[in-house]
Amino acid sequence: MNVIDVLKNATKQGASDIFIITGRPLTYRINENMILLDDKKLIPDQTKELVSQIYELTTDNDITHLLEHGDDDFSFAIPGVSRFRVCTFKQRGSLSAVIRVITFDLPNPSDIGIPETVMNLANLKNGLVLVTGLAGSGKSTTLACIIDKINKEQEKHIITLEDPIEYLHRHEKSIVTQREINTDSQSYLTALRASLRQSPDVILLGEMRDYETMNVAVTAAETGHLIFSTLHTIGASHTIDRITDAFPATQQHQIAIQLSSVLKAVVSQKLIPSIDGKIIPAFEIMFVNPAIRTLIREEKNHQLEGIIYTASSQNMVTMDSSIYKLYVDGIISKHTAVAYANHPDRMIKKINGTTI
Repeated sequence: MNVIDVLKNATKQGASDIFIITGRPLTYRINENMILLDDKKLIPDQTKELVSQIYELTTDNDITHLLEHGDDDFSFAIPGVSRFRVCTFKQRGSLSAVIRVITFDLPNPSDIGIPETVMNLANLKNGLVLVTGLAGSGKSTTLACIIDKINKEQEKHIITLEDPIEYLHRHEKSIVTQREINTDSQSYLTALRASLRQSPDVILLGEMRDYETMNVAVTAAETGHLIFSTLHTIGASHTIDRITDAFPATQQHQIAIQLSSVLKAVVSQKLIPSIDGKIIPAFEIMFVNPAIRTLIREEKNHQLEGIIYTASSQNMVTMDSSIYKLYVDGIISKHTAVAYANHPDRMIKKINGTTI
């Protein structure tokens, strides 16, 4: 079995992920469905050979790291095929891999359901913007589309810090510097601190993993930079709580005050299966207005959803309102609307009290 053929076939079929796991046939994820390529379960020697072939396709990574540490993350590209983000790991003593397929060209935002109000975040001059959601919810794609819009329309220095780099950006109107954590820099914190000395206008921070990185990101936003980053949270209130809770108790009130002054927007997203078998995003969008700023400063984050719900005239939308609109537009089923709602009982009532 040749791994290049596997990668080409996955790309051709529109797979989002490839699973090379001992004891299971080679598997693709296509529109949230697990598709088996055949009924032949992979044995340890086969997964070892496939994983070894993956490393042979890269010039900057060595299988020694995987063998010594038990897991590894990196990305690479095959010209004319696609880019791939790879996570290799040991599983019950055998080598395994999960590979994310990343297209060379960014999709058209409107084609994949990213609202214009989200894309317009590219026009901000400074502050902190957070795009949140569970792993695999499309956060990286949304941010890449926003960065692409800035790159094409504005003369800026954009610095992206990612682990690993997913989408590659060509220099257009902007200069785009892309740094990969563990390859180009030791950590997000080190790279972020260094980036502040590199005359940046826009910084994309792939993930805020600890309170030190969060603290530097907030400080960078305070000093006039535009910072985009992600968190694995759903909803604005959980996102604010996640940041403040990451800090020592003695610093939590201060970070809440800082957040209230620099935060511009929180965009949360979920990927939801549509009636026609595709995967489409639903968004909660919160722009920080004076009322929201006050709630964050006073640490009343549980009230944020109510403010978002009543501020639809300001282009804000709750997650459940976004999901409900997809249902009303005939894009998703009633069952799916209820299953993915943050408040299933309320969703059932909103759908005229009918049951599923």
